[in-house]
Amino acid sequence: MASTSELTACLEFSLELARRSGDIALQNFQSGVTADIKTDGSPVTIVDRTIEKFLRETIHAHYPGDAVLGEELGELPGTSGRRWIVDPIDGTASFVRGIPLFGVMIALEVEGVPILGTVHLPALNETVFAASGQGCWWLPGNRNTGSRPIRAHVSSTERLSEGLLLVGGFEYFRGGCQAHYERLVQSAKMQRSWADCYGQILVATGRADVLVEALMNTWDAAPFIPILQEAGGSFTDWNGNCTAKGGNSVSSNGKMSEEVLRLLRD
Repeated sequence: MASTSELTACLEFSLELARRSGDIALQNFQSGVTADIKTDGSPVTIVDRTIEKFLRETIHAHYPGDAVLGEELGELPGTSGRRWIVDPIDGTASFVRGIPLFGVMIALEVEGVPILGTVHLPALNETVFAASGQGCWWLPGNRNTGSRPIRAHVSSTERLSEGLLLVGGFEYFRGGCQAHYERLVQSAKMQRSWADCYGQILVATGRADVLVEALMNTWDAAPFIPILQEAGGSFTDWNGNCTAKGGNSVSSNGKMSEEVLRLLRD
């Protein structure tokens, strides 16, 4: 495990990486960028690939022994036992459509355990970041220039019937998961489909109570394990395991995790 000073340095490094990557995204946002469709059906743009190339090269220059895993360019092996996990544009579908709910995501894991997460939403000028034992911190979009980050906390809502439920796109629940979707929506006081990193950030900052995603990759999930934990919440797969490799996820304030997991099991 990294020392406190090492972890702080890595967190500061990730914030600078995210900011610079966000600047690249903004230079191309609402500019008519088009997307190609990958073999898994998801969109990708030249901007995704450009940002990931920048991230990989910069990380390798600063930490040559560390591995890097990215959504678009695969894995660069390392020797240190540490691995950076990057998603250059989480929410590419939103980015292509000119919708500002996309972000740059960076995580660091040590021996397979995510210990750092940084998510920057450049079009909203909003950032949330966390490192194990150092809390979760939020730079709101409406802050004044030079403002210091504020501590991020999940909500205190006790039950789903009182809460705001976020659910990833309904298309991901088709097939064997449609009944899960219907049970969740019927149980919640309010439901919206703000997914991807934006929905996760809403949970981490207490503006929403739970987000359920039916399809998650490692790069979608890894930053939110430290972010949700340090904000006082929880991040698990549908079986209740704290993992970035479960293929689905429940992000919550922790108080309603068992209720949501029960609805997903029934």
